[in-house]
Amino acid sequence: MTGGLLHPGARLVDATDGRSWAGAELAAAVAAVPLDDLPAGVLFARTSVDAPSVLRYLAAFEAGRPVALLDAGQERDVLLGLVARFRPAAVLGADGEPPEGYRAGEVAGPAWVRVDAGGVVPHPDLAVLLPTSGSTGNPKFVRLSRAAVLANAEAIAEVLGIDSAEVAPTSLPLHYSYGMSVLNSHLLRGATVVVEPSGVMGRPFWQAVDEHGITSLAGVPYHYEMLRRLRFDPARYPSLRTITQAGGKLRDDLVVEFNDKMRAVGGRMFVMYGQTEAAPRMATVPAERLADKIGSAGPALPGGAFAVRLEDGTETTEAGVVGEVLYRGPNVMMGYAEGEDELALGDVTGGVLETGDLGRLDADGYLYITGRLKRIGKVFGNRVSLDDLEQAVRAGAPDGIGAAAAVPAGDKVVVWLEKAADADRKAVAKALSEKLRLHVSGFDVRAIDVLPLLPSGKVDYRALEGRA
Repeated sequence: MTGGLLHPGARLVDATDGRSWAGAELAAAVAAVPLDDLPAGVLFARTSVDAPSVLRYLAAFEAGRPVALLDAGQERDVLLGLVARFRPAAVLGADGEPPEGYRAGEVAGPAWVRVDAGGVVPHPDLAVLLPTSGSTGNPKFVRLSRAAVLANAEAIAEVLGIDSAEVAPTSLPLHYSYGMSVLNSHLLRGATVVVEPSGVMGRPFWQAVDEHGITSLAGVPYHYEMLRRLRFDPARYPSLRTITQAGGKLRDDLVVEFNDKMRAVGGRMFVMYGQTEAAPRMATVPAERLADKIGSAGPALPGGAFAVRLEDGTETTEAGVVGEVLYRGPNVMMGYAEGEDELALGDVTGGVLETGDLGRLDADGYLYITGRLKRIGKVFGNRVSLDDLEQAVRAGAPDGIGAAAAVPAGDKVVVWLEKAADADRKAVAKALSEKLRLHVSGFDVRAIDVLPLLPSGKVDYRALEGRA
């Protein structure tokens, strides 16, 4: 086991009660989580945005115990299914009646502890497991090595210029790879992480920004859509001088708007691209290049590289060629796991990630994502990119319309619009029909009060498809 996440100067603050841990005190609090007497196997950690969840995660990582970060709000049936498939040594943060083969215990809070001492010994490189879907469904795990997690944290800290003066809030769920990455990259550099559970839409969050001198904010596209509605003005928060965005493509006009807002107060905006399978970030647009690279996901992080694979299987880095985006780097996952036995496997990817995204590189090596291989719908037999469709709707929607999401529905596409009147729905359907030269009946535009979201803040497309 080499290296850890805890810099000697790292600091953790609980905004709910004012407690803080710094340096040796933080290291001692992490070491105090009792993991030594647990049986063999991975740990499951039910994770909320709170200090105990952070300490449990750090304790597992620093002790070399592979840990799966799970949403504490996950349905019990889904959790029990995962327990049956992976037989973890313990489920930290779990209360209620334990399943068969487990007993109620105490591991820095309530826990289920496996009764049987025997179990599959995880591969020695394995450090973190993250599910591939939200709180529903039957997720498999992404297997991340210790080296991958540390490499990505270091690369992100380098490109963002994170140092001991930075103060980052938990603006994203900690079981979401982007939220985990914010935590990792700041603690690694001796910065401060403020645990604040209400999120960017809550008043207590902005009170914490002022009280603790928070310097940065991480968000997904939906957060920036909402901040625009709230007329976010960084001038009101003098300490806040960096914003970052990942978790999907933010529409270009919002990138321009928020970049201009931050530059006006001497701040910075970073647009990033990543996937859980890359621990999770792969690219960042340097703040000083954002204005002239609108729409780009940026060049690969230090140590990484992009290529584009064509339909015939050949790879290229030639500018302008569109194909599936491939990423190579030290932060690529070891592979997936759908059951206990696969936890013992080593690296099966060789550091190469087939992203499933379509994209192109420009002459400077900056990546532009153009869609998803599988985010495809059909309108009367004509293939359409659902991501492109959403971008078109957002760009041309009438004022006052909120977020939009498109899902396939047989031989048509259903487009969901927040806060849309009947006239707006008809106007959007007509605009799509004219743009794609397909009959208007192929676009079923519906109103919805609020789009369903996964805990990560991304749109829950599965839920929308169930209603289409």
